[in-house]
Amino acid sequence: MVRTIRVERLPEFPGIPLPARATPGSACFDLVAAAPAVLTRSEVVRVRTGLRMRPPAGTFLEVRPRSGLSSQGVMMANAPGTIDRDYSGEIQVPMTYLFAGEYRIQPGDRIGQIRLVVDNGASFVAGPVSPVKGRAGGFGSTGR
Repeated sequence: MVRTIRVERLPEFPGIPLPARATPGSACFDLVAAAPAVLTRSEVVRVRTGLRMRPPAGTFLEVRPRSGLSSQGVMMANAPGTIDRDYSGEIQVPMTYLFAGEYRIQPGDRIGQIRLVVDNGASFVAGPVSPVKGRAGGFGSTGR
């Protein structure tokens, strides 16, 4: 089922492209930078997309990093990022650089990927949780 996501370009970025798949087999839609940004080591910069979005009822959006940037030391600071249905501000991608020096992002550079996620809902009920044998250790409990 194809769902429609309403996207608004902010007035200062009238020509910014809407999210699009790079290939027919792509799982996510590329997001591009609307404004230049300079990333430096250990500093988080919110890179502007110039877009506001409203996913349909029963869904939310998830912003994910691009592997091509990750291999160059450019990381999303909160990957994946969640865009709730009731958020109405500009989509911004918090990014950082792992190496010395700086990494420059130019308008039009692909900075992340966005995907629509169906929210199946859940309810949480207080009560005892039965342990699963051999999996109580947490971090690294299954080995390397």
